[in-house]
Amino acid sequence: MEPLEPEIAQESEVGPALQTAALAQPAARPFVYALGQVQPRISSLAVEKELAQVSGRLGSSDMTDNQTLQTVLSDRANRYLLRQICWTFSVGGLETYLLTPRDSNDLDLLANAVRARPEPTDLDVVIGIRGPLSPPEMCGYVLPIVAFDQLYSFDRGSLLDAVPRPDDLSEEQSDRFTATAAEVLDRILQMADNAGAADEHRALNYIAVRYPAVYLRTFNAHADNSSLAAVDVRPSRLSGTRLILDVIFSYRHRESDVIDRYFVRVDVTEEFPFLVTKLSPYYDR
Repeated sequence: MEPLEPEIAQESEVGPALQTAALAQPAARPFVYALGQVQPRISSLAVEKELAQVSGRLGSSDMTDNQTLQTVLSDRANRYLLRQICWTFSVGGLETYLLTPRDSNDLDLLANAVRARPEPTDLDVVIGIRGPLSPPEMCGYVLPIVAFDQLYSFDRGSLLDAVPRPDDLSEEQSDRFTATAAEVLDRILQMADNAGAADEHRALNYIAVRYPAVYLRTFNAHADNSSLAAVDVRPSRLSGTRLILDVIFSYRHRESDVIDRYFVRVDVTEEFPFLVTKLSPYYDR
């Protein structure tokens, strides 16, 4: 399951330097794998006036403000404006990062994150390296700067529809499957302080958008009259020179109270997490 893609801003020497430092000092890895929303912010009065002039030339009397902004920023002739706008990334409704692309060719990914009809359920996935706090004069925000390498934009419905499901489901079962997937996604998004910077949160966010087997496992658990009781992340015994985490899903039977656990191993040593072992039963040792 692969989300849609976007990326952005100016090339920065911050990115490569942080990558080197991160691998040299694994205890202080500044990697980010976050789920949230990208928002363009006008950085100065001059940029606001320039944007207004460009918008005025569209003859956009029948467009909403969001449609006008999306049309302007998606036009490659206006690419220079993408470099002048500040791009914030909000997690749980709170502005958490300032985004900048490590490669200027990824400006289009930022433009793709601007929706003509934004909805509260829109989601963006940012993968990058966390740098220093921005100075107040930069954009009027004091937030960690994330130099990103990947930026995916999609809406919640598209993500849930993309989750593979059994072919023989009835319409009612298919609706229940979607509801189950939505609950699992919400569980991950609403975990405390999940800004996608802690190793355990990076592993969870990776699973949420890249490993659909957990959705099917939870759907099957519901069919067996069990509920998702807990989601835990623990260091794996396989960890050595690499940082591998066990992501454990606990299902409690609603009648017998018996708990079944399943887990998946994720390697979060570097910027891009990846699967080590597929979902399988978990036994405490």
